[in-house]
Amino acid sequence: MLGPWPGTDPAEADKVSLGVFTPAHLPSLPELPARGIGSDAVGRTAGLLVELPVDVQPYGWRFTDRPGNDHRRAVSALSTDINVLADVAGAAELELPELKLQVVGPVSLAAAIHLHYGERALRDHGARRDVAQSLSAGLAQHAGRVRAAVPGAALTLQIDEPEVARALAGTIPTASGYRTLRSVPASELRQTWTALVAEARAAGFARIAINLARPHAEAAEAGPAETGPAETGPGGTKSAETAFWRKALKLALECGIDAVAVPLDQLDTGHWEQLAGAIESGMGVWAGTVPARPGQAPPSYPALVERIMRPWRGLGLPESSLEALRITPEAGLAGVSPAEARAIVNSTLDVAAALNDLRNA
Repeated sequence: MLGPWPGTDPAEADKVSLGVFTPAHLPSLPELPARGIGSDAVGRTAGLLVELPVDVQPYGWRFTDRPGNDHRRAVSALSTDINVLADVAGAAELELPELKLQVVGPVSLAAAIHLHYGERALRDHGARRDVAQSLSAGLAQHAGRVRAAVPGAALTLQIDEPEVARALAGTIPTASGYRTLRSVPASELRQTWTALVAEARAAGFARIAINLARPHAEAAEAGPAETGPAETGPGGTKSAETAFWRKALKLALECGIDAVAVPLDQLDTGHWEQLAGAIESGMGVWAGTVPARPGQAPPSYPALVERIMRPWRGLGLPESSLEALRITPEAGLAGVSPAEARAIVNSTLDVAAALNDLRNA
């Protein structure tokens, strides 16, 4: 799973993650945004930042001069999650070979957190730089705490960048909503991601993936940050954002990651061609295959397998290369019920098993 999970009980979420995603699947440290402020994706990642405390205002998360209750709540929730994971793994006498952690990436984080005067940090080049550097430092500390909790587990880092296409396109609204922020240069994005990946490796992460899923089911997990009005201004059309999403995919593939996570419902032929080249060069693809929408049962697993195999065969990729795929839901699961989440997870496992059978046939 990509991380977010329904409910408020970390022990129960850990039992699902560790019990269902056994080797060679990849368990994760679950996120439970239903617990409220500080457990949402932005607040959870903001709690990792070094020397950049935050609090919550009516318009969302904001940087402050000193840690307050909101900041301490985020730090405490994550600390509790790590301790509970250690307890659950210890009680089951599990030695985890792998574990995935996920954070909001530096661009999307700067888009979600506001400066002292109320504007998004994304507006200011220096603030964007500070967020990226602070996140790198925080990840090193985070990795150390998790390694102490589950010794011997190889850590995978998932960097979520749901706002990157809008950041490149210049369609993210200002705090007032009357204008849009200037686009982030592609060269800066490449440099930011490349530096973060290198520093994450130095911190001990064995594998690193960038998740380019854009908000749809994640809207239920967004926490206090605003989603903003409809896009306006230069490049503010959905078609323009699609072009910039393709640009973001290209940049992600160039910054030294081991895998890229993409939802299949956003891929066209051009995207598949980009991914085919990456797969042939040895990169992994986390394929967001199973829809994660409340009130909708997942399609049958043969239909989901066909969503992958039709373009796969059309591009001439051999079935032996299916090993490069990791099957995931299209988005996080916090917006669905626990029963729906289990059904979605079971569908991902069915699809993965079917693809493995095809590869070994």
